[in-house]
Amino acid sequence: MNTPTPHLSPSAGGPASALAAGLGRLVLCLIREMGAMTLFMLHGLSRMFSSSSQIPKVFRQIHVIGAGSLFLIVLIGLFTGMVLGLQGYYAMTRFGSEGFLGSAVALSLIRELGPTLTAVMVTGRAGSAMTAEIGVMRISDQIDALDVMDINSMGYLVSPRFSAALIAFPLLTAVFCVVGIYGGYATGVLMLNVSEGVYFSGVLSSVRWNDVAGCLTKSLFFSLIVVTVSCYKGYFAHLRSDGRGAEAVGNATTSAVVLSCILLLVADYVITSFLL
Repeated sequence: MNTPTPHLSPSAGGPASALAAGLGRLVLCLIREMGAMTLFMLHGLSRMFSSSSQIPKVFRQIHVIGAGSLFLIVLIGLFTGMVLGLQGYYAMTRFGSEGFLGSAVALSLIRELGPTLTAVMVTGRAGSAMTAEIGVMRISDQIDALDVMDINSMGYLVSPRFSAALIAFPLLTAVFCVVGIYGGYATGVLMLNVSEGVYFSGVLSSVRWNDVAGCLTKSLFFSLIVVTVSCYKGYFAHLRSDGRGAEAVGNATTSAVVLSCILLLVADYVITSFLL
């Protein structure tokens, strides 16, 4: 006679078993979320320029993402370069190597700080706006209305943002790096009396095309991350379990900014490990 096997709860094995079960659920939830966002990104990319009516929307989003963030990028780039120039100068004076200040500032900006800080700043400004705008459209049934009118909501709302970000992010990153280099010049040359020729000679001799290509590659990947997370969180704001209506939109916006920043730093490490 077969004896039925009793069902054991995760806590039956003690605290270690409960911890392992909780960690497993967290990992599965994370994998499921990443998979859903990847499919969302591929769907959005597949609808890029599916019709000529997207072109005006792309230009509008370039203005929102690019021109709207330009002042912020210039301001942050300038002071980032100035801080790098200041810290780099006082670190290098200990070893009598002030002549390498231009190289240090340029390589720090182009390889790491430029694309990463640009993406973080655009996430805080334009990414949060994307999530809020699409989230409001979702909870007010505007996206459902688009589907009822046989207008593809992904092609109408998401794909133009992908197109605009792929154009705007590399340009903003380039502006950040150039302004940052001149910020380092302002600190090192104008304030601390480093030779102007030595500073720019270090910049020109140290920066290679591979560094510039890696910078632009990072900016393209970062643009996909920011738009994917921001639009995904807004598009599915109505399915959140931590709130309804306006509260869901607010929580979705916060979640989008936090998750985007985390993924940007993870992606930065992964891409850098391949480029080095």
